[in-house]
Amino acid sequence: MTYHRLIAILIAFTFVVAVDAQTRKKKAAPTPSPAEESSDIPNVKWQKGPALSDLGSVAEVKVPTGYVFADGNDTRVIMEATHNPSTGRELGFVAPAGEDWFAVFEFDAVGYVRDDEKNSLDADALLQSIKTATEEGNQERIKRGWSPMTIIGWEQKPHYDELSHNLEWAIRGESDGAPVINYNTRLLGRQGVMEVTLVASPTTVAETLPKFKTMLAGFDFKSGKRYSEFRAGDKIAEYGLTGLIAGGTTAVLVKSGALKWLWKLLVAGAIALSAFFKKLLASIKRFFSKGRTETQI
Repeated sequence: MTYHRLIAILIAFTFVVAVDAQTRKKKAAPTPSPAEESSDIPNVKWQKGPALSDLGSVAEVKVPTGYVFADGNDTRVIMEATHNPSTGRELGFVAPAGEDWFAVFEFDAVGYVRDDEKNSLDADALLQSIKTATEEGNQERIKRGWSPMTIIGWEQKPHYDELSHNLEWAIRGESDGAPVINYNTRLLGRQGVMEVTLVASPTTVAETLPKFKTMLAGFDFKSGKRYSEFRAGDKIAEYGLTGLIAGGTTAVLVKSGALKWLWKLLVAGAIALSAFFKKLLASIKRFFSKGRTETQI
């Protein structure tokens, strides 16, 4: 089975993704046969929406009608099957039937992130910092035989919603002539940050984002875990909103040497064309066609 080469360097927070466009052109993923579609699929207990699904003991999400949910354990199964070493922090996986995108929820218990920088986020300075860090990180990428990444600019400048305590930003880049979009969502809670990774194609991300955000509107931290429930004595994160945006760049990775995730699937070119994702989507469709509330595939 052929996979597109999709490499991301991450530590605490997701940032850079690279796609090997030349490899993708030479080794286009073949259309799987019905027999192939039923093989090499991990055992996953899907939950069918509408449902209120737990994201560990920290949060919950309303799974809409026409969507499926997998818990943290099954999310790790999916990550491993797609050559994404598990971080151990996965809490859930949500995907719509019949569409080529999904979202992964992970929780980082860094403590309470103060939002006192909400009115002073300097997008230009942050972008320059990210570009500099990426150039430094490219030296490590080249050593490892990976294609370098060029940062083009903001796809969406950092935006913090003071009411929901959600931080969002998106960066457009390029690797081997292929467009790369890294879309980031951070949901602030009392004890840490819920990181939500969107997996889709740059060609469909514009139409995917409204659906993704509608799904995300059904997310909530559980009682006692919400940002507004902070109490004196709670653990405080060592950084603020600026750190959430710039803290996961490759410069930090290179300096620390903590290469934790080498194959992290994010918003990147033609990702849904791989044979595995066709199998995954086919499995979700089969699950819906059976009309069950839970199954193994």
